[in-house]
Amino acid sequence: MSEIQPLLQVKNLITVFQTKREVIKAVNDVSFYLNKKEILGVVGESGSGKSATALSIMQLLKPAEGRVESGKIIFTDNNKNTDLILLTEKEKQKFRGKDIAMIFQGPASSLNPVMNCGNQVVEILRVCYGLNSKDAHNRTLELFKKVKLHEPEIVFNAYPHQLSGGQKQRVMIAIAISCNPSVLIADEPTTSLDVTAQASIIKLLKHLQQENGMSIIFITHDLGVVYGFADRLLVMHRGKIVEEGITKEVFHHPVHPYTKGLLACRPALHMNLYKLPVISDFMETDASGRLIEKLISVDEIRNSLNKNDAAEKIRSNNIYKEKPFISVTDISVHFPVRHTALRRNKDVIKAVSNVSFNIYKGETLGLVGESGCGKSTLGKALLNLVRTANGDVQYLDRNLTALSVDEMRPLRKNLQLIFQDPYSSLNPRLTAGDAIVEPMKEFSLYSNDNSRKEFAMHLLKKVGMDETHFKRYPHEFSGGQRQRIGIARTLALNPEFIICDECVSSLDVSVQAQVLNLLNDLKVEFGFTYLFISHDLSVVKFMSDRVMIMHQGQIVETGSTDELYANPKSEHTQKLIDAIPKLD
Repeated sequence: MSEIQPLLQVKNLITVFQTKREVIKAVNDVSFYLNKKEILGVVGESGSGKSATALSIMQLLKPAEGRVESGKIIFTDNNKNTDLILLTEKEKQKFRGKDIAMIFQGPASSLNPVMNCGNQVVEILRVCYGLNSKDAHNRTLELFKKVKLHEPEIVFNAYPHQLSGGQKQRVMIAIAISCNPSVLIADEPTTSLDVTAQASIIKLLKHLQQENGMSIIFITHDLGVVYGFADRLLVMHRGKIVEEGITKEVFHHPVHPYTKGLLACRPALHMNLYKLPVISDFMETDASGRLIEKLISVDEIRNSLNKNDAAEKIRSNNIYKEKPFISVTDISVHFPVRHTALRRNKDVIKAVSNVSFNIYKGETLGLVGESGCGKSTLGKALLNLVRTANGDVQYLDRNLTALSVDEMRPLRKNLQLIFQDPYSSLNPRLTAGDAIVEPMKEFSLYSNDNSRKEFAMHLLKKVGMDETHFKRYPHEFSGGQRQRIGIARTLALNPEFIICDECVSSLDVSVQAQVLNLLNDLKVEFGFTYLFISHDLSVVKFMSDRVMIMHQGQIVETGSTDELYANPKSEHTQKLIDAIPKLD
């Protein structure tokens, strides 16, 4: 431990959550420290105990669900040590915000939807400093400028739904630093943001940390984000810290097999793998639940998963010598705009502008761009799920954009969409099995319910789940499991063409690797054709044969995956590549 008194010390922390079936130790005897002006990274999969540790420090656990069972959380100020666990609720409230503040994972759900963004900061400033309305208003505008929000007066009057994800996250940061805390806990602050927005948030946090002299606990499952940002790193697994050290030392010389697995799971731009390594390649659990390391190196596993370049060239030649499977010509999508504080003097938003391209049978075409560039809208336009202003989408010699709802219905069996959010894309009132059976009923597939149920069971196994999951509801599954159920539901109709719309953006890097491998395996087995939409260029490079770069509603560059990444011609493409976190 550092010779200087740490700003924050967590000692032998045990945090438990009560379920109907059992008591779960979410944080199991965790100890660590945070020095003044230090950035401490905390990485691990969902369920590893990262957020539970943060909520324990903030003393924000709901009594009915979780509690700190034992341990100490010592905050040091002016040589005075305070155990936060022993404070009364009133005393805890004085610490929150002023001494320790937190940026929560989902800015959309953390901001009050019925209060404009400015007043959400004003409210805190008035409580924290006792400012009058005018002074609080002016201080809020200063904070918005500080977190690099353009047109702060307009943002002040805007409601959360009128802002982009990156803007909402900046408002959350303004709220968190409004009382000038000594410790800032950032819980997954860049999850689901595109690479450029992610890079700008990281740059902003680093600037604020240096300017204000804060210490930061930065929680993430994205290893690329934390590299080059955090001074030290903790790796958590099943409620315990399994590795800790100087960030670059942990990255370049990982000791624990779990850390090795996490690092290997992340798609890398400089490799051409047909399959991503997963954590089970490096470790397994014996009958007693003890972790056992497999004696194999990251390089050995990656070398065994390298693509066969000659075979890939033959496959590629076979794909592109055929006529296009789907042809898109001059597609445009315009949305009418209500005049609001954020948008003035515009009658329409041109979400997609005169886009043309072909998709070939058996390929995976990647579509990359920042949030708001029109990726998802273009995907929906291909399936005739949004009205187009002009253009054609030719499939089976029919123009899909000209078809009515009834005319499209029989074609929808062959044209499917895997949605971005595994949490909202499943009906909470349907079991996993019923969600898979439902589309089969809709299209009258198979002779009876028993046959459909049997096939649904088969699909659950196909996506790495088991028959016991058939009768469970969505809330009983993790995000990765829900996404697998969504994939199984898509497979139920045996489609020809699947649009994957940011389908792994909210998943842990290890779960993401499993889902990407699954999608590739299914593509080979069933002969699928994919349009793979993502803001993560490293993921798109792993998945795709060709890549299109989209910017402000237009395709600015198209090319083979390797060529585009090696020699980007568009300035915007280069900007996206430069924004990818590098592990040098």
